[in-house]
Amino acid sequence: MDFSKLGNYLDSLYEVKVPGCDIMICKDHEPVYRHMAGFRDSGRTEPVRGDEIYCLYSATKVVTTCAVMQLLERGLLSLDDPVSRYLPAFAELSVKEGEGIVPAKRPMLVRHLLSMQSGLDYETDTPAIRRVLRETGGQASTRQIVDVLPERPLCFEPGTDFQYSMSHDVLGALIEAVSGKRFSEYLKENIFAPLGLTTIGFSLKKKDEGRLVAQYEFVSDDEPLRLLPGKVTNYRISEQYESGGAGLMSDMKDYLTFLDAIACGGVTREGRQILSPEMIQLWSSNQLSARSRKSFDEWKRLGYSYALGVRTRVDLTQGGPGQIGEFGWDGAAGAWAMIDPVRRVSAFYLMHVKNFGYGYDVIHPTVRRLIYEGLES
Repeated sequence: MDFSKLGNYLDSLYEVKVPGCDIMICKDHEPVYRHMAGFRDSGRTEPVRGDEIYCLYSATKVVTTCAVMQLLERGLLSLDDPVSRYLPAFAELSVKEGEGIVPAKRPMLVRHLLSMQSGLDYETDTPAIRRVLRETGGQASTRQIVDVLPERPLCFEPGTDFQYSMSHDVLGALIEAVSGKRFSEYLKENIFAPLGLTTIGFSLKKKDEGRLVAQYEFVSDDEPLRLLPGKVTNYRISEQYESGGAGLMSDMKDYLTFLDAIACGGVTREGRQILSPEMIQLWSSNQLSARSRKSFDEWKRLGYSYALGVRTRVDLTQGGPGQIGEFGWDGAAGAWAMIDPVRRVSAFYLMHVKNFGYGYDVIHPTVRRLIYEGLES
């Protein structure tokens, strides 16, 4: 294996407004490559050192949907259960129809939440959410926020189209309802503790505040990046809210340990099973109809479709080298996760620049291509 081209590429990203980045690749529980480039601080004086903490944003979704797959495996819920069985607020839904709003004809299913076919949107500042925040003095829980989402009409009938949304935030509340535990407690007991993870979580521990890497926002090609306040994220709706779609923070070690276990059949290096190979295969199975796939393809994830909360590779004739069945997702500040259960390879790439389309369209596909080229060399 030779990943020198990948390292050279990462070193060049400083020229396209990436202040700093980090990547690590594992195969069969063994690290096979690590490369860091650029700087961790806003003054660009401290090189990336590898223990930084990043906001994962939507890379959180991989962890959340893994938790749902665990509950499925234990027989505590089914993909085709109505969401209202666990969250009664979702029993009566409405849908936009032309210029009007009508009662939904179809129930929202757990499968629809996982596959982003629920009809929900990603609006986090609605009259209903503002109201519940006022009523709780800004301390609304995950369940309290999620319970008011049905007050907003769905964009389409559940199961009929794909739209990125707060579906996985709803899954966080569903996990609470099914398990009887707070979302963060379920994750800690069933994923983080078995894997030995100590940093990942929905909030930053006091002792770790100095590890949070500077976060930037892309403005335009002609303007410098804008430095964001260290803890800024519009997905932390309240101090008590735990976003299943975008709320986690982690360092490289913790998140890659999670990816590595999934890539190796759901088993940790020490032999603890957190998910079976059969459930991993189901998790990464394509869920989109032709209509939904057309909407997903607007995301330009060439060669991919969408599964139960993750992209999944379904076509090698476009999008460059890879492996059918490779899956994962990314995040708003540039995090990118890859799980290849066929080759038992996992990879995690980290940067901290929001609203940077170049990251999704160019950097992530290039990183994936160079990983597979390096594996073959």
